[in-house]
Amino acid sequence: MQLTPELVALTIRGVRDDGPEPGWTPLTEAELDELVDRIETEAGNDPLLVFAYGSLIWNPEFEPASRQRATAYGWHRSFSLKIERWRATSTQPGLMLALERCGQCDGIVFELSAERCRRDLRALVAREIKYREVRSMVRWVYVKTANGVQRALTFWASTSRLGLTKPLPDEQSATLIASACGEGGSCAEYLHKTIVDLQAEGIRDRNLWRLQALVAAEITARHRAMGTVGPVTERAGETPAGL
Repeated sequence: MQLTPELVALTIRGVRDDGPEPGWTPLTEAELDELVDRIETEAGNDPLLVFAYGSLIWNPEFEPASRQRATAYGWHRSFSLKIERWRATSTQPGLMLALERCGQCDGIVFELSAERCRRDLRALVAREIKYREVRSMVRWVYVKTANGVQRALTFWASTSRLGLTKPLPDEQSATLIASACGEGGSCAEYLHKTIVDLQAEGIRDRNLWRLQALVAAEITARHRAMGTVGPVTERAGETPAGL
């Protein structure tokens, strides 16, 4: 992988917390409880499953009752969610992952523990959905697992009708990802961790591999111009990105 930990380290810098995402309204505790109530009602008596395709894979922040590989058909992961907080700032916006229509997405499906379901679900929703305007980005998707087709909850699943995400050309995405950093770390770090953890699960996303090569080149060119990094050589036997 061209996006090495050394290159990722060059994107990390100290950034203060500038408050909520501009233009979005923080979710109240009552609105959060209403959203959790709605999800529980929609789940009915079935075990509550959560489909993870990005940071939830490597940082779920809850102990699942079970986990297994899953594929969501009709969706693909995309760096299409523009952000100005957490891993970015208003002066240097970045991108994070969302699910966009078409294709397929391999990930992990977690089953929430029956004993801790309400508590874990509320904490998860509070982490993922902090603003009133993005409540509709929580949705149910059908995923194929070794146990057959199942329904799972997922976050940041977009449609063109919502208008909350906008896929960009890879080169433009790479520039934003290579530059953005916030109090939660950098977008390049997020991309690197996601690829590493997907690989650990036996998942290789061709689009992310292509993107990481572009991000690595962008970081290298920028820091080489500043004299903070030398030439990057291709490792012997390394497979070109996207193949």
